[in-house]
Amino acid sequence: MNFIPTKLEGCFICEPKIIPDGRGYFMESFNEKTFEQGIGQKVHFVQDNQSFSSKGVLRGLHYQTGEHAQAKLVRVLVGEVLDVAVDLRPESPTFGQHVSVVLSAENQKQFFVPRGFAHGFLVLSDTAVFFYKCDNFYHKESEGGVIYNDETIGIDWQFPAQKLIISDKDKVQPILANAQKVW
Repeated sequence: MNFIPTKLEGCFICEPKIIPDGRGYFMESFNEKTFEQGIGQKVHFVQDNQSFSSKGVLRGLHYQTGEHAQAKLVRVLVGEVLDVAVDLRPESPTFGQHVSVVLSAENQKQFFVPRGFAHGFLVLSDTAVFFYKCDNFYHKESEGGVIYNDETIGIDWQFPAQKLIISDKDKVQPILANAQKVW
């Protein structure tokens, strides 16, 4: 697997080695030893999640606070999404900055989002099956969010705003300046 650092310390684009043959392909999507060597830290995943969404669905920007913070390794099994991570670490030189990557069933890229980041994605294809591993269990009382269109973050979602499909909860998330502290 190839691990590509992004401009946000700790976030990596992960490109698995794909071995094609006449039957299709084989790839190792996760190997704890290889993964920890590639990102330079120990991560123990405890929960797998999967979602199905239609074109234009925007999920996020979400995070977990305090002892319930989560790191995520995300990928797309069907379709294509624009995946986004926003640095919420107050002491970080990249606080409030974001990085985005297109993940698809075709490119097989994965994205590692460490603790201390808000995370979200937008479905670009007709449908998408999104899969992610978490290193901590979900805890409702520790859930936080940032509004997807916060001007100080400036995410280009590459999709017409009037066609976005957003949950009621995500429509009323606070701006970055008013979001809960992650730590």
